[in-house]
Amino acid sequence: MFRRINSGFLHNRGHLYSFIICLIGLGLFVIYSEDSFLHFSSSAWGWITAMAGAAVILTVFTFQLPPQGNGLSLDSSVYLACIFIFGLSFTLMVLLLSSLVLLFLEWGSKVGKHINNFAIYCIMIASASFIFTALGGVQGPLLSSRLEAYVSAMAVYFILNTLLIGFYYYVVFHKNLYNTLKGMLTDTILAYACTLVLSLVLTILLYHNHMVGLGLFLCLSILISYSFKRLFSMYRDIEERINRDPRTGLFTHSYFEQALEEEMSSSKISGTALSLAMIDIDDFKKYNDHFGHLKGDGLIVFLAELLKRETENTNIIVSRYGGEEFTLLMPGYDAAAARNFMESLRRTLNHSRFEGSEIFPQGCLAFSAGIAAYQPDVHFKSELVDHADQALYYAKKQGKNLVHTYGSQSLLEQDIDFSQDVRDIEQQLNLFMYKDLETFKHSKRVFRYAMDISELLNLDTLSKRQFTLGALIHDIGKLEIPWGILNKKDKLSLEEWEMVKWHVTWGKEMALTNEKFKDLAPYIELHHERYDGKGYPYGFKGDEIPRLCRMLTIIDSFDAMTTERPYQPTKSFKEAVVELRACAGSQFDPELTELFIRYIEKREVCGSEAAI
Repeated sequence: MFRRINSGFLHNRGHLYSFIICLIGLGLFVIYSEDSFLHFSSSAWGWITAMAGAAVILTVFTFQLPPQGNGLSLDSSVYLACIFIFGLSFTLMVLLLSSLVLLFLEWGSKVGKHINNFAIYCIMIASASFIFTALGGVQGPLLSSRLEAYVSAMAVYFILNTLLIGFYYYVVFHKNLYNTLKGMLTDTILAYACTLVLSLVLTILLYHNHMVGLGLFLCLSILISYSFKRLFSMYRDIEERINRDPRTGLFTHSYFEQALEEEMSSSKISGTALSLAMIDIDDFKKYNDHFGHLKGDGLIVFLAELLKRETENTNIIVSRYGGEEFTLLMPGYDAAAARNFMESLRRTLNHSRFEGSEIFPQGCLAFSAGIAAYQPDVHFKSELVDHADQALYYAKKQGKNLVHTYGSQSLLEQDIDFSQDVRDIEQQLNLFMYKDLETFKHSKRVFRYAMDISELLNLDTLSKRQFTLGALIHDIGKLEIPWGILNKKDKLSLEEWEMVKWHVTWGKEMALTNEKFKDLAPYIELHHERYDGKGYPYGFKGDEIPRLCRMLTIIDSFDAMTTERPYQPTKSFKEAVVELRACAGSQFDPELTELFIRYIEKREVCGSEAAI
């Protein structure tokens, strides 16, 4: 069978799924093999033993298929040939005997895995046999006039195989069912076809050449298995060369990108910690200019060897990100554990001797490092990389030879940085003064709302900074929209509206060009997403949208409704509140909507009392 379930009974949902499969499979076995032990002759038992032995041998010679390394054995060709020649009850006896032998050979493995695999085989064999008989298939020699019966039986066998295993991954690991099934078929279609043809070959050999035919088939199948093993070995060797940086032997940037995406997905499903560290050799250019590029390359290799040694007994994935920059992807490490590891690594490098290290300002080899811990509301790998990159930038700015964790500045440092960031963003917004004054005023109002809401939500300093600055800069992409469209008095055409919608993407790209404002990109890009998934640009839904981005959507919409605009009537505060409630659950997060409404109503009451 293809892709045996090696994970056994891992999760609660997996328990239930496996239990149902076992009930169905074992039930079919009992129904169709009833009294078979008494009906078979000694000659038939000899054939059962021989066919079971062949199935066991082919299972032992299981090979892997590129690119994912999925396991495949050719034992299914034995079971299909048994269906075509000997019938269902005979085939089930072959399956039972081969399963018992494999259980004995793999005694240390879980019994549940063997029972589950046995049940899946029973379902596939019984279904294929039923289709074969229903379409006029006759047990015995291969009949070309009944070719559709053979093809249909084999198709049902492998469709069930794919569905049963694919649905297991869907239930247990919550993987997309369509993509899982598509990946399985893409990876193994050639091997499926090979097995189908071999089952027909074995049918012919068994009927006409008996044991000699079975022996020839085994020789052929073992050679094919060996060839596939060699192919997979060659594939892995080539893959290893592609994924490794030739100078340092570390993983490449492209491999890091792939691994980061996989680890983020795994962390999101399992809830385990994940951190990313980025390091950069301090004053590398000075060393390179002084000693030349060959010596500089030697320093890069020296650090790479140190990284390999220090991470040898861990599951940390070390990659060369580019030039003198490296990344350490750290599954299972939270921010504190990652910082402790990186500090130890930094001290180790400081005390490592290398020719010419005395020219460095620190008087020793040193690197700066930035650490970012994965959070569930980080949707894109680029966000986590940006967080680590910003932390690295901050470490450099503080004097180098430091490890900085994203968001861990002192309160005073954060306040100073926040004030400077507000001034920097306001300088950018001043460009709206001549192009669209209303957008400038709108951004300032949304910023003030965000400041109040951040206090109401008791946000930590980092979240407050991101939320309020994100509110201030959220419409920066409108600078790219032509003046005529931005200030049009009439209703926008469909083409013009599509251009306006691009402002979130343009704004994100503008933010990503500045190291300090990369972490504001989600607020710019996602403030037009809707709670029901009908927003843009991605159509994120519910909790897929970061919580503070959902709040920014409410603030942005409220200010747009209560401010005079050329393309829509202005609403009073009360009318806007009614509109917010009407759209809660569709456009807006219901919980955050009520929180904002309570804030705005309290603000109105306080304003009225002050006026009196």
